[in-house]
Order: sequence, then C-alpha cells, then structure tokens
Amino acid sequence: MLDETGTPTPKVRRGRSAMRWAEKQKVPDTRDREVPAGFVEAVEAIYDAAPTPERWPAALQAIADLFGDVGGHLIYQREDGAYGTICSPGLEAAGRDYDAAEWWRHDVRFSRSLECGAIARSDTISDRDIATPEEMKSLPFYAQFLRSHGLGWFGAVGISPDPRVGVALAVQRAADRGPWSDAELETLGRLGRHVENALRLGIRLINAEASQHALADALTRLGVGVFLLSSDGRVLFANPAGQELAGDGLLVSGGRLTAHAEGPRETLRARIAEAALGEGLLLDAPRPVIVQGRRRDGFLAVHVIPVRATEGGIVEALLADVAAIAVVTSSQADAPADPALVRDLLGLTLAEARLTALVGVGLAPREAGERLGITEETARTTLKRVFQKTGVTRQSELSALLARMAVR
Repeated sequence: MLDETGTPTPKVRRGRSAMRWAEKQKVPDTRDREVPAGFVEAVEAIYDAAPTPERWPAALQAIADLFGDVGGHLIYQREDGAYGTICSPGLEAAGRDYDAAEWWRHDVRFSRSLECGAIARSDTISDRDIATPEEMKSLPFYAQFLRSHGLGWFGAVGISPDPRVGVALAVQRAADRGPWSDAELETLGRLGRHVENALRLGIRLINAEASQHALADALTRLGVGVFLLSSDGRVLFANPAGQELAGDGLLVSGGRLTAHAEGPRETLRARIAEAALGEGLLLDAPRPVIVQGRRRDGFLAVHVIPVRATEGGIVEALLADVAAIAVVTSSQADAPADPALVRDLLGLTLAEARLTALVGVGLAPREAGERLGITEETARTTLKRVFQKTGVTRQSELSALLARMAVR
C-alpha cells in the first residue's frame, strides 16, 4: 500500500468556517515564505481557469506578466497526434502569423524540444538548450519570424495533466531582454506544476467543449471522478464517475469526501483545508493524495484544485459555494503509469518518467523512443539515468519497482 505524505501550505484566509475547519486539521502556516512579486496573482489566475477554459488566455498573460514578458502559450497534443494551442493576448498577432505563414515548418524550438527535454536535468528548457548563439542570429525562425514580432528568448516547461495528453507551457520575452536565468526557470517550473494541477480538470473540459455546455452537464459527461467541495469539506456535487469511485478507497461520510485508510484520510482533509484557505494559492508543487483501491488492485489519485468565487455567469453560479474541486483518476493495471505520478514518486524529470512508464509495461527503448518522438540513443541514455536515480540495473527490475509502488 502506498502512503502519500505532504506538507500543506495555506496563505489567504477564506472565512471563519474554513479557518475552524483548517485548524482542526493542524495545517501549518507558511505565510512568511518569500515569493516573487506577481506569483500570487499568477497562481490565482491559473486556478480561475481550471473550471472555465476561456480564462486560460488571461491566466497565461498573468504568468508572462510575472516575468515582465510579452506573453505565454500552451501547446497540447493528444495520443492520436491532434494538437491545440492557447495563447495570451500578447502573442495573438504572432500566433496568427505562425499559422498563416506556416512558420511551424521552421520552428526549431518545436523540432528539437523533445530530444533536448529528454536529456535535460530539469523539466524546464530555454533557447540555450535548443540553439547556439550563432543559430539564433541566422536561422529563419529566429532571424525572421521572432524578430519581426519583436520577440527573443523563451522559457518552457513540460507538464502532464493527463497520461494521454502532453502539454508544454512557454513564456516569450521581448527581443531587447536577455536570456532566462536559472532562478526564473525554477519559478516557471513551480508555476508549471500549478498549471498541470489546474489542467487535470481543465484539459478535460476543453476536450469536452465545455464552453458550449453548462458546467454541470460537462462535468457529468467526464470520465474521471469530480467532486465539488465546500470550504468545510462537504460534497456539493459529485458526477457519476465520482459516485462510482466513492466506495473504492474513497467514501462520502457525514457529507464529506474522505478515505477509508487513516493516512490518506488525514492528508486529504489537509489538502481540502489548504485549498479553502489558500484561494488558489499553493506555494509548494501540488501533489495528489494516493488512496489504495479496495475493490481491485491499483489505486486512486485525488488531485485537489482550489476554486475562487467570482461574479457573473452560469459557471460562477454553480461554483458560488465551492472552495475546491477534487479530480479523481484511477490506475489501470494493463496501461502505462501516469508519468506525473512516476515523476513525483521516483524523483525523476517528466521526460524520464514518460520513458519509465512505457518501459515499465514492457516496451523496448527503441519502441518507447518512437512513441515519445526521440531517438533510440536518447532513450537509452535517459534510461541509464533513470537506473542511476532508482538504483535498478535492468528493465525487469524497473517494472517490478513500479509494481511494488502500486503505480501499474
């Protein structure tokens, strides 16, 4: 049985009832922790967009504003190869030109990012990982496309809100600014984890075209469990998938979402209280609560997403009393593990975790590399690094390690 631990970090008070609820859970106060100016606003904007996909452009602009940059964008690709993009207002003109003039054919950032990301030591990359200074002066994508829009360096981070969807968050700065520093990339990496957490719900609503449906209807049609929770932890709404999962490690007791096992039960209570207090502000990287299944092998991963009450519209009316949304996914024994979970449990980069998840179900490095868009050589180099980090020496041991950790 896998026991998930974590230290909640509340920041902003939501109300007395929420405060009393949090005090009962003994949530530590870390309000004195230093954060970059604008970090709070960016994280709040990210969680504003979780149940409302049309707010992602504003959230991406808030992220860019944190760094004093032009804009940000999300690129997401599904298993079937279909992809989509969302950009902030500051990049709309460049985005239109990128599509109309087919600059994607010359986008070396895109073509090289998979290989570079697979060998990178962190989940963040910038142009210094993609191209040499000489190439940045001469390659058409840099010298013509970016320069014509007054753009220069970028910073990006890979995230995984769903095992079947790969996402990159990128921020673009003006041409007159210098390269990204390590500190800036570290902050972008932290923000990327919040974007990933918010997209656990958001990417599914985007795929379901939620903007064309009432939120309650869209949530009902999702294949993952969704629970809307009040500030004191009461369940205000559960979709059919959530109702089915409430009994397999999770349950609704006294009107509140909880877990059968004591460890996950206490952690889940703390995470919900954290969301109620934080109004979307979680300074540490969000982590799921892992709950062992009772009816079958495997586990449930509960991702708690903070919600802020805003005014106007059907979505806001439904969420008026909601402090948090719990998104519950279940493991499948015959499918690769969730790369984000493998990353967090084994201390890997996301690229390493994606390869590990595929090798863990028996794929050879060559086949796993083909699925991930990297060469066999890069796959084997990355796998050697995974072996060093996990202390195993062969693929069969890696598969056994994942099985023992209940992530298969």
